[in-house]
Amino acid sequence: MKTIKTTLQGVYIIEPNIFKDERGYFFESFNAETWKKLELPHSFVQDNQSFSTKGVLRGLHFQTGEHAQGKLVRVIMGRVLDIAVDIRPDSPTFGKYEFFELDAASNRMVYIPVGFAHGFLALEDSIFSYKCTAGYNKAAEAGIIWNDPTLQIEWPVSNPNVSEKDMLLPTFSSFFNL
Repeated sequence: MKTIKTTLQGVYIIEPNIFKDERGYFFESFNAETWKKLELPHSFVQDNQSFSTKGVLRGLHFQTGEHAQGKLVRVIMGRVLDIAVDIRPDSPTFGKYEFFELDAASNRMVYIPVGFAHGFLALEDSIFSYKCTAGYNKAAEAGIIWNDPTLQIEWPVSNPNVSEKDMLLPTFSSFFNL
């Protein structure tokens, strides 16, 4: 397993060792002992999976307080443009973001720690999977609107399919009282 640092502190691209032969392939998508040796969080308490058709944009989501979640994300089928946005006010990269293209062919994963908003755009019909370091708590649910004017995220689509709920999320400035 290879870990690659990103421009955002604590966010890592994870490239698993994939063993292929004429029958197919095998890889470990997670191993607590390996993650412990890499000094990455290795206690996940919830697994989630979603299906999105091409053009669906989900996010930017996070949970607050004691329910904040770190996430290990990957694509089981299809291809997505994944995004992590640093929402840690004391961080030198506060308000910065990075995109990661994830697909079922490469099996690359991204670890996004607590303190980040997360979302993705389905570039193809996709099955998206993620492990969480904390369970979902409706009262701690929060987010920032996908087309926030302060963040100026350069999504490669002008009119994505966004849920009504996500269209009502606050702006970055209003959430942080900037």
